[in-house]
Amino acid sequence: MINKQIYLKSGKEQSLKRFHPWVFSGAIARKKGTLFEGDTVEVFTSEGSYLATGHWSPGSIAVRIFSFTQCIPDRDFFRTKLKNALLYRQSTTLFSDTSTNVWRMVHGEGDGLPGLIVDIYDNVAVMQAHTAGFWHLREMLAGLILEVMGERIVAVYDKSEATLPFMAGLGAENGYLAGEYHGNDAVVVENGLKFRINWQTGQKTGFFIDQRDNRELLSHYTTGRSVLNMFGYTGGFSVYAMRNAAAVHTVDSSPIATSLADENVKMNFSDDPRHKSITADAFSYLNEMKPEYDLIILDPPAFAKHQNVLANALQGYRRINAMALKKIKPGGILFTFSCSQVVSRDDFRKTIFVAAANSGRRVRIMHQMSQPPDHPVNIYHPESEYLKGLVLHVE
Repeated sequence: MINKQIYLKSGKEQSLKRFHPWVFSGAIARKKGTLFEGDTVEVFTSEGSYLATGHWSPGSIAVRIFSFTQCIPDRDFFRTKLKNALLYRQSTTLFSDTSTNVWRMVHGEGDGLPGLIVDIYDNVAVMQAHTAGFWHLREMLAGLILEVMGERIVAVYDKSEATLPFMAGLGAENGYLAGEYHGNDAVVVENGLKFRINWQTGQKTGFFIDQRDNRELLSHYTTGRSVLNMFGYTGGFSVYAMRNAAAVHTVDSSPIATSLADENVKMNFSDDPRHKSITADAFSYLNEMKPEYDLIILDPPAFAKHQNVLANALQGYRRINAMALKKIKPGGILFTFSCSQVVSRDDFRKTIFVAAANSGRRVRIMHQMSQPPDHPVNIYHPESEYLKGLVLHVE
C-alpha cells in the first residue's frame, strides 16, 4: 500500500485516462502525506478513483507515471518493465543485425519508465536518471539490468550527475554501480563502422545513438560529393560519409570533439586525406565559407530545452538553415535536424519552409526522419518524438 497520494482537480483526469504519463502541478487539488522529491505516489480523481502511480517532483511536471494500474513498485515490478523493454527491442531488426552493438535498452516514456535512460555499449550498460525517483532506485535497477541482460553485459555505469534536477541536491556522482569493467570507454560497432565511445566525458551517455538510421541513410547520398558536417561532434555522420564521398569536413566548436572525430575516421579509413576537421563556431563558418559543398549536415544541439525559449530556438534553426541553403551548391542535399523536444514536427517544418523561402532557392523534401525503433515514441506521449529531420534537395 502506497500511503502518499495526489488528488486532482475536477476534470483534470482526462489526460491520464488517455494514458499521457505526466501530471502537471496545476492539475493537483490536494496531497495526502508529506512528499519528498522522488517519492512514489498514487494519483486519484477528485472523487477518489485510482488513476495511476508515479514519481513525485516539485516542478511543473509534478508526477511522471510509470503504471496505470495499481501496483507494488518493487524489484519484481521493475524486472518485468526491463524485460518488456528488452523483448520489444528483440522484436525489431536491431537484434538480427550483427554489425551493430550499440543501442538503447530503455527510452523513458517510450518504455513506460519516464526519467530513465539505459544505453548499451557492447558489454557495458550506461544508465541515466533524469528524476530523483529513478536515482533513488539506481542500485536495484543496475542489478536488474545485469540480471535481465544476462551474459550480454558485464557492468552498469551510472551517468546521472548532470541529468538530475539541480534543486534536488542529491549529490550524485558518476560511477559503476554493478559488475566489473576497467576504464570508461570502448570501441563499439555501428553498421559495421567503429567508434570510440567515452561514457564518462561524452555527451548524453557517450554517443548520439538516435541518429544511427539517419547516418546510414546519409551514406547513400554522399557518393562523389563534397560533404560538410556542421556541429560534427565526434564525427558520426562524417565516418558514414567517408564510405564514398569525395571530401568530408567536420566542423565543431570543441577541439576535443574534432580530435575524436579525427580518431574515429582514422579507425575506419586510416590517414585518408579526404577528411579534415575544423574547430570553429558554426554560424561564423557558414557565414564566411565559399559555396564549395554539395551536401551539408546540420545537427545542432537542442536550441530549446524549455517552452519559454521556443521562439528564440525557432529563430536559431531558421537562421542557420537559411545560411546553409544559400551557400550549398546547386543540386545539393541538406540533412537538417532538431533534437529539441519542445519543437514540434510542424514547428520545425514551418521553420525550414521560411528558411527556404528566404533563401530564394527551389527546395524539395526527399525524406522526413525521426528516431530509430530502439528510441520508441509512446503514442500517448507525442513529446517523446523529440528528433525531427528533413533531407532537402536544393536547386
